[in-house]
Amino acid sequence: MEEWLTLAKALSDENRVRTLLFLQDGELCACRIVEMLDIAPSTVSAHMAVLQRARLVEVRKDGRWRHFRLARRSASPLARKLLDIARKTLENDALVVEDEKRLQTILEAAATCAV
Repeated sequence: MEEWLTLAKALSDENRVRTLLFLQDGELCACRIVEMLDIAPSTVSAHMAVLQRARLVEVRKDGRWRHFRLARRSASPLARKLLDIARKTLENDALVVEDEKRLQTILEAAATCAV
């Protein structure tokens, strides 16, 4: 029951679901997530903490940078199944399609973090 509720909480916020979809193609620095969501770094940090508690994302620290990726080894079968459902269900959503284009533009514009 606890895992289900933790995952439900993690997936109950639009910004967290969008972030999971951003990460489906690979690792992103926290600053890129801030740029994509256009919200304060502290808010992104809080969202990422919820996703980490749910074992949906993993973090890698590189100096002062924090890089996030979808959880590989630590994700439960239920978490993997829910991510797959989200991916398939939302692949044609207008906001998700717009996010994919915007992320590509952001990644092409700067190879490294400037902050």
